[in-house]
Amino acid sequence: MTADAVLYAGWRGLSRVLAPAMRFLLARRLSRGKEDPDRISERRGYASLPRPEGPLVWIHCASVGETNAVLPLIGRLVARNVSVLLTTTTVTGSRVAAKRLPDGAIHQFAPIDVVPFVTRFLGHWQPTLALFVESELWPIALDELSRTGVPRVVVNGRMSKRSARGWSRFPLVHRAIFGRITQVLAQSADDRDRFAALGVTAVQDVGNMKYDGGPLPADPAALEAVRAALGEHPRWLAASTHPGEEAQIAEAHRILAARYPGLVTLIAPRHPERGPAIKAELANAGIAVALRSESEPIPSEGGLYLADTMGELGVFYRVATIVLMGGSLVEKGGQNPIEPGRLGCAVVTGPHTDNFAAVYPSLIAAGGAVVADGPAALAEKVASLIDDPEAVEAMAEAGAQVAHAQSGAVERSMAALARYLPPPPEPAAQANGGRRVAGAVR
Repeated sequence: MTADAVLYAGWRGLSRVLAPAMRFLLARRLSRGKEDPDRISERRGYASLPRPEGPLVWIHCASVGETNAVLPLIGRLVARNVSVLLTTTTVTGSRVAAKRLPDGAIHQFAPIDVVPFVTRFLGHWQPTLALFVESELWPIALDELSRTGVPRVVVNGRMSKRSARGWSRFPLVHRAIFGRITQVLAQSADDRDRFAALGVTAVQDVGNMKYDGGPLPADPAALEAVRAALGEHPRWLAASTHPGEEAQIAEAHRILAARYPGLVTLIAPRHPERGPAIKAELANAGIAVALRSESEPIPSEGGLYLADTMGELGVFYRVATIVLMGGSLVEKGGQNPIEPGRLGCAVVTGPHTDNFAAVYPSLIAAGGAVVADGPAALAEKVASLIDDPEAVEAMAEAGAQVAHAQSGAVERSMAALARYLPPPPEPAAQANGGRRVAGAVR
């Protein structure tokens, strides 16, 4: 028996032992609002929908950002008469799926990666191809799929320097896991090289799918109401923020408010359920915050407004042309700067952008983004943009040009995946609408 087979035998045995304890983990997550109580059984591998007939592609995403990135690929697959099962691990990801999945695609919560749950899940869905988005690598799922000969492809593959260094410290582990990946379609040449160094034999640089998505949607009524409430107030947005950033943003607001009376600083946390905790944290520092989730109005005299609701970033990108991308003032690697750029925003980022190391250099070089480290520098950058609307327009245009120049990853990914898919339908079949997948999106 090979070394990686021995390692996997140990993992599989351990996962069987731990499976009963997963009920307690799920119960704890449920009590914290991190699971859907009506669909908790899906996390144990029980399906709540029937399997569609014919070929089925299983696509797994972690949460919202990955789901938004892969939506164009899902659209191309269902147009090819291939059913798609999208799984996510978060409630927020499921809500995006419910709103944005096309006909022909269905959503389930992903099973926890232990043998009983994964085998139950795969026994029902029987995918013909499994796609893992970005850096979602599940040891047990990869092993189960390899045992049954289902191709395992990482799409929009991302491997940061830090992650690659971490994996490299455990050569037996990374050889076992990455050796079970059939192919990686990487975001960049650097990602390609890191996956290859970790033992993936088939790796291709196809570009980043996040350049191919359309603008985030916005509810027209909500957009009109927010615009009316903001009126002529100067404003800026901190989007997809993480713990440790809101206090810095509040300090930048304090600096800016002395210069711009009536300034409204909008904050949209990466995880909206953090809203009450953020409000309490800032209140302890003597800073008042209005919460959207509690229907509190935007401060009429200016102040901080916390957009702690799900699926409304498209609204706030449309009302604030100056956007700080969160996850970059703390060591979280940054969030997607392409989405605000598509909606005419000038992007400000902190220094921590490892998650988008293939995006930010070209974006900054083109003038589509600027870097600020800390509250004082952040306030200075935002002030310079408030004072210069033409600079905001120029930055937004530069960002749009970078996105256009880097587009095409979905087409290249589909070309690479063609070997695993049935032939495309004949034109006549497409004209008649093709086969549609039964079952509602959950």
